[in-house]
Amino acid sequence: METNEFSEPIRQSSKGIIIIFGVNCFQFVKRFFVLFIAFGVSLFRKSSFANLSPTILVLILIGIVLLVFVYAVLKYLNFKFHLVGEDFHLSTGILNKDNTIIPKSKIQNVYIKQNFLQQIINVVSLKIETAGDNKSEIEINALDKPKALRLKKLLFSKRTTDGVGSEVNDEEVDDVFFRASVKRLLLEGISQNHIKSFAIIASFVFGLYYEFEDFLVEFGIGEQIENAVSINEESVSTIMISIIFITIFVLLISMVFSVVRTFIVNFNLEVVEHQKTVEINKGLFNKISLSLTPSRIQNLVIKTNRLKKYLGLYTLSVKQAMTDKKQQKNFVIVALEREQLNYLVNRFLSDYSLIKDKYKPENYYLRILALDMFILTFILHIPAVLVFGYNFWILTLVMLPFMAIYIFMVYRKAYYSVSDNAVTIGSGFIDTTTNILEIHKIQAVKLKQSIFQKRRRIASVVISTASKSVTISYVKEGTAKNIYDYLLFLVESQDRDWM
Repeated sequence: METNEFSEPIRQSSKGIIIIFGVNCFQFVKRFFVLFIAFGVSLFRKSSFANLSPTILVLILIGIVLLVFVYAVLKYLNFKFHLVGEDFHLSTGILNKDNTIIPKSKIQNVYIKQNFLQQIINVVSLKIETAGDNKSEIEINALDKPKALRLKKLLFSKRTTDGVGSEVNDEEVDDVFFRASVKRLLLEGISQNHIKSFAIIASFVFGLYYEFEDFLVEFGIGEQIENAVSINEESVSTIMISIIFITIFVLLISMVFSVVRTFIVNFNLEVVEHQKTVEINKGLFNKISLSLTPSRIQNLVIKTNRLKKYLGLYTLSVKQAMTDKKQQKNFVIVALEREQLNYLVNRFLSDYSLIKDKYKPENYYLRILALDMFILTFILHIPAVLVFGYNFWILTLVMLPFMAIYIFMVYRKAYYSVSDNAVTIGSGFIDTTTNILEIHKIQAVKLKQSIFQKRRRIASVVISTASKSVTISYVKEGTAKNIYDYLLFLVESQDRDWM
């Protein structure tokens, strides 16, 4: 029987030594990346580093690699796992031995992942996560895929009355419900919110500048930028034209980044429907396979925008209890059609019905949005004026229409709806975001009110589940109190588990 395969303590595949060694080498290089750059520059200029000859430095590097390899071997030898009844046992540690026992009933998710190195040596990693921590407690770095799938089935299996392990027949139903084509992935990338892509690129560039600031100063790049600025600072029209061209260039780069990133992350995306779960498989360099169980889903987030809606593209994000934040981003299904989206929503949420009544925040929300935009504009203008002079204030005339559009769109997309079984909250600027949560999975409800809102009898309702919090913002104080009391009444009166 398959159960016997894991009844005695076993090690992962011997290829796990390669994975552990590779991961540790990557972390070492990442941590001391700047030091390696300085090391390379110093060798290039002086043929030495800290008065050490190249031969000594190479010997030190070889010694470090050997230590990392010995650590990988010892970690592999001391990593054993097995199943005993309804518990998963893990033994780890080189000097300090750790024994971890996880009841199968506490297991929240089991992920199967395959990074680029694991694809080369033909193994997968298996992560076991419970609802009691923000990260995966256990990761088995190297297993044959068939063995990983068998272990995953056993971890989710139930125990019969005679005490014999019984596997769930979940895998008997194997229906590929949705598979994203290359065309739809490309359209998904083109229609992404490119402002986010720009933010990622900008943070990466500023991070590199911070790391290599000393080298840039040494090569005189900063002086060249200052000279370019001083030449054009008296020509407002030249500055504005330059900014327009730079903006267009940045948008093109951001679009290319979005397309490439979407294609790599969601390559071969497919949604496989089983009897009790829905499985997501995707990824090019990092292949992942994860299962979604409706009873464990805490929130659903639906995203689209005007262009995506025209192309028939919708994105569904699934939020589960206490999942690793890094892993949480994989719980996303992109390029769905409207009918497919509706089917999955009804599959994940029981008794969810279409929204009949939508309610808007009070006009006080418009004041808050206007104040936020004013503060943001003021903060952005301070460095701009210091660099380009007071003539830069003319760009405020360009920003005013954008500010007005932002305030109008954010307020227009904001709404909330409370039914007998679910809370739905809408928001967004470029993207239209819909948050849905089932009432019986609510963990906490609280009223939020500042001293300024109290004078105007305005309040917000913060609703928390085990995965995230959502807010019904800026409604009348009496309405907020009624929502608060109503949700607490439904939560306490419904005899249903949140997981």
